[in-house]
Amino acid sequence: KILVINAGSSSCKYQLFNMDDQSVLCSGVVERIGQPMGKLSHKIAPGTDKEEKIVVERPFPTHVEGMEDVISLLLDSEKGVIQDKSEISAIGHRVLHGGEAITDPVLIDEKVKEIIRDCFPLGPLHNPANLMGIDVAEKLFPGVPNVGVFDTEFGMTLAPEAYLYPLPYSLYEELRIRRYGFHGTSHRFISGRYTELTGRKDRLIVCHLGNGSSITAVKDGKCLDTSMGLTPLEGLIMGTRSGDLDPAVIQYICNKENKSVDEVLNMLNKKSGLLGMSGGLSSDCRDITKAAEEGHHLAKVTLDAYTYRIAKYVGAYAAAMNGVDAIAFTAGVGENDIEIREKLCEKYWGYLGVKVDKEANHTRGENKVISTADSKVKVMVIPTNEELAIARDTLALI
Repeated sequence: KILVINAGSSSCKYQLFNMDDQSVLCSGVVERIGQPMGKLSHKIAPGTDKEEKIVVERPFPTHVEGMEDVISLLLDSEKGVIQDKSEISAIGHRVLHGGEAITDPVLIDEKVKEIIRDCFPLGPLHNPANLMGIDVAEKLFPGVPNVGVFDTEFGMTLAPEAYLYPLPYSLYEELRIRRYGFHGTSHRFISGRYTELTGRKDRLIVCHLGNGSSITAVKDGKCLDTSMGLTPLEGLIMGTRSGDLDPAVIQYICNKENKSVDEVLNMLNKKSGLLGMSGGLSSDCRDITKAAEEGHHLAKVTLDAYTYRIAKYVGAYAAAMNGVDAIAFTAGVGENDIEIREKLCEKYWGYLGVKVDKEANHTRGENKVISTADSKVKVMVIPTNEELAIARDTLALI
């Protein structure tokens, strides 16, 4: 049994896998950690007739108290899924940034923890929280091996022409400023899943579209290029992140609005993207789509810009690979938004020979080919499962 933990600054998601059949025994999230009232949502055996949801609301001063309650639920005499903590063979952790030092899943020791700390400036929102999750696991599960699976791993196969920025080379040598890429666990999972489903290692473009979004060009199963960069801020328009923009915009806003660089970067990360562009309407693509259908002008402009940016990246990556054999949609928007998939296929990718099957495209969250038989590029919806990927990596390593 493998426990997978994804610790955030004020939350902690978890899933417990039985790796004999790769089934999920339970899953949940502890939210609002450190706030006056926290919430623990715990699902037992999701997807089966035994499914039950348990909600606990009480203050969780730190992640420790939250995970202590999770352990109590795992061991509950009536509804627990294990008899003893010793049944858990290992704990897999999602970690955002490993820099260039970590290229594969690793057993966590003091040296790895130091690398995670060194990457705090590159992942200020995630790496400290990820390390906190590791510390909590070590305290509550003494002697159980912990494995780190890093979002940046998949991007470590990028060639210099793809990962270097056109800056003084000394900045790369001294500060390791380069493109790293993120959502790597998802992109690697989708690439492998595509091969499982088709038996092929094609030139594949993976569109991970959700509140955070990224696109990756995959050739021979390896990452050739990816839209996120030094941090997850680069690339597509996202829920609250701006994606690509002229760097001089930051200085211009600082001067005109009398703001610090940190204040502007906070705006670019948390108040921009769909939320900012729509005039504060929403960061959720579903809300933007609904408002656009109802005639909301800014919502329509935002939606058009969102799909336009996706289309441009796919075109660029088709050029980078000298063609494309398949496009895979995944994550919240990619798996579930029928209209956006159809718009991208019909409005932008006709030059690639993409033909969408509208009936097949009427699908949500299932593995499915949504292109026609005579489409020159296969288009698929493939649900991602980052937690399972982490569990598999953890099992393989131990």
